[in-house]
Amino acid sequence: MRQPTTYEIVIRGRVSARLLRPLLDDFTLDHAGDGVTRLVGDIGDSSHLHGVLAHLISVNIEVISIAPLGADGPGRRA
Repeated sequence: MRQPTTYEIVIRGRVSARLLRPLLDDFTLDHAGDGVTRLVGDIGDSSHLHGVLAHLISVNIEVISIAPLGADGPGRRA
């Protein structure tokens, strides 16, 4: 079985936890000082990633970037 990959998803603005509630079990939430919200969490496969993106789109959240984090990169969860 494939190991999950840790991703950082950056979204525009300070997004409330209420809109992100379905994702909070899988992601940590950080309201950065630069006007964005960062979600960091493990994604098991492409269908999981597509489901996360579908939720963000359904609540009209603008995604700025999606990037896998390296094994030793910042935000890596143990």
